[in-house]
Amino acid sequence: MRDDLCTAGGILHGGAFMAFADALGAIGAVMNLGAGARTTTLESKTNFLRAAPVGSTVQGEATPLHVGRRSSVWQTRITGSDGKLLAMVTQTQMTLEA
Repeated sequence: MRDDLCTAGGILHGGAFMAFADALGAIGAVMNLGAGARTTTLESKTNFLRAAPVGSTVQGEATPLHVGRRSSVWQTRITGSDGKLLAMVTQTQMTLEA
C-alpha cells in the first residue's frame, strides 16, 4: 500500500479497499457479458475486518455468486500477505445491453 492510498493513521483508506474490489468484480462481470454489452455497479457493501498498513501488500479474489442475463453478483475477498482476511465486499453488477 502506497502512502497516498492511506489515511493519516498510515492504514489503507476504506475507499481504496472498495475501489479495488469494485474493479475486480467489474472485470468478472465483463468476462461474462455478451457481445456489445456493458456493465455498471448497482450496489456494493463492504465489511472491513482488519487494517492494511502502509507498505503492506494486499490481494483480492472475486467469486461469482450469481451470473444472470441482467445482473451478476460478486463477492470479493481482500487479504493481506499473511492470508488474513482484511475486507469482504459483495457487489451487484447490472448488464447494459447495446
